[in-house]
Amino acid sequence: MYFSLFTIRFSLLRSKFGGSKLVTNYTENNYLMLVGKVTSDKKFSHEIYGESFYIFNLEIPRLSGNEDIIPVTISERLIAKFNLEIGEKVIVEGQFRSYNSYENEKNRLVLTVFAKDIQEYEENSEKSNESNEVILKGYICKKPIYRQTPFGREISDILLAVNRAYNKSDYIPCIAWGRNARFCQDMPIGTEVKVIGRVQSRVYEKKFDDDRVEQRIAYEVSVSSLEVINKKEDETETVSNGEEAI
Repeated sequence: MYFSLFTIRFSLLRSKFGGSKLVTNYTENNYLMLVGKVTSDKKFSHEIYGESFYIFNLEIPRLSGNEDIIPVTISERLIAKFNLEIGEKVIVEGQFRSYNSYENEKNRLVLTVFAKDIQEYEENSEKSNESNEVILKGYICKKPIYRQTPFGREISDILLAVNRAYNKSDYIPCIAWGRNARFCQDMPIGTEVKVIGRVQSRVYEKKFDDDRVEQRIAYEVSVSSLEVINKKEDETETVSNGEEAI
């Protein structure tokens, strides 16, 4: 049986997460791997200590046939010998991060994939593997919002605070479905959880007081597995869900 590099690496990573005690390490708190197609030219983003960072869009197909378009921030060092041509298929490993952007006298939470490694995807004789999976370990920092759609689908919105190196934190919006939504709706702030899911993009309309409507894109983690970490009793409670957001 053929096993992809993605499958092997995530099997090793999940074995580390499977224990009752986790090392407080930013890589284990926040890890993702994406396999997708470059859909935009890289653009300069910012510079830190003389190192330039660029941003480009990566398209990852869903099982439903739709696509997620995910922004990826990458250091000039990683793409020094990488052309990043539109249409090129790549493997990106890194973290899902957030930062505050101050615009029009208001703070806005901006989310991006921060690339730690990038490789060309090598096609093989078997069917190509499209991958989009993220593992987060953090704390509920806002009361989950539970609701039902007009068609009766259960949803909970979660905001997860994920610790990062240098005493920083990323605030990651997550969306849980079905049993996961019911499971987390009454979780108190400060509950430590482990989430497995995928990064998704979602188009929505922002309405202003002057009746203007602006189309925006939200990025979040669609949760497939949610686990509560109970440090006092050294136990965990897990709920998995096979649903996919359309």
